[in-house]
Amino acid sequence: MLVHTTASPEWSNLPMSGLFVDMLRRLVTLSGGVAGGAHGGTLEPLEVLDGFGRLVPPPAAAFPIAGDAGADVIGPRHPPGFYGTEEARRALNLTATLTRIEPLGAMPGGVARGPYGTRGEVALKPALLGIALSLAMIDLLIALMLRGLLGGLRFGGKRRRAGATAAVLLTLGAALPMAAAPWTPARADDAQSTKVTAETYLAYVRTGDGTVDDTSRAGLESLVDVLTRRTAVEAAGAVGVDPESDELAFYPLLYWPVSGGQRALSDHARARLNEYMRNGGTILFDTRDQSAGAVGGNQALQGMVQGLDIPPLALVPPDHVLTKSFYLLNDFPGRYNGGNLWIEAREGRANDGVSPVLIGGNDWAAAWAANRNGQPLYAVVPGGERQREMAYRFGVNLVMYALTGNYKADQVHVPAILERLGQ
Repeated sequence: MLVHTTASPEWSNLPMSGLFVDMLRRLVTLSGGVAGGAHGGTLEPLEVLDGFGRLVPPPAAAFPIAGDAGADVIGPRHPPGFYGTEEARRALNLTATLTRIEPLGAMPGGVARGPYGTRGEVALKPALLGIALSLAMIDLLIALMLRGLLGGLRFGGKRRRAGATAAVLLTLGAALPMAAAPWTPARADDAQSTKVTAETYLAYVRTGDGTVDDTSRAGLESLVDVLTRRTAVEAAGAVGVDPESDELAFYPLLYWPVSGGQRALSDHARARLNEYMRNGGTILFDTRDQSAGAVGGNQALQGMVQGLDIPPLALVPPDHVLTKSFYLLNDFPGRYNGGNLWIEAREGRANDGVSPVLIGGNDWAAAWAANRNGQPLYAVVPGGERQREMAYRFGVNLVMYALTGNYKADQVHVPAILERLGQ
């Protein structure tokens, strides 16, 4: 390549700039060169490949190669890589000497080969507990001997010493089988408890009706997605529970779709639910038919709450914290609109003022439910997609209310709320 210019800035100042030098270096780097005869000289190692195939600076043990050396010189003293200078480098490749790649045969140096996992983990807990208990018993025996309770007969204390000896022997006989007992692995319900305590889950009550349960699960999972996108709540998903057998304390909110086919609760289940509500849990009973206009208007609901410690209820007042826990709401639509929502009549000091029971009939899970592509599963009437959006907002407010209590009822938030209202 010919660069035609003058040595002075009469035509151009290119020869007097550093750009001209960079241009020449780049041209040399991009050029393929001209094949010629053997040439002398040596090429210093510039960058070499390590055992992982990465280019690294050459070690002290790397030596230069002759300018006409071939790939047969590759070895510990001449590792593969680049030799020469930044402007003129030569690649010494290992692949030129590898014609076939075969698996390694016999292990070098008599190294034995064997599979992993020939035996499982050894549980040391039973043995260590047994040793600790044995040492404690030995220490107890020594203390009794030093006090003379295990010695010979004297001072008429035969009955007392015999009783002490028998007690120690009985303790040893009862403790040693326990220490030698095999370790019991974790049960399936333990794994479920570990899962739901590691992250926040919303729960729904399984009714036994496949359609109702699938709708509840899909609705709560869609609500979890909305919470993740719009709020700081990091919920992991939805879990179906059975009040008869599952632990409820792990869930801040329990969605309960009322179905006519549900069996009556046992006394044990009622006790578990009452304990759940006393300790801060919130249950949303959804009759799914707008019959909660009067709390006693649904026979299935009456049978469900019979025996539960339901506090006196009242319609949600306009200034209730549920109307402003996240969004500002005037009503609480679901798949249907116009139904009433009942809540504890008096906000007590217990559980930070959170009502343990909410009762409505707008079928909120059906309004929230969507398939894997995000398409709604049920139509909402009469308000369409605008009503569905308001149903999602009610769900967000409900979860925030269950998690944060009457936080937004604090008067410090009043100026910000009034500003949002434009007042």
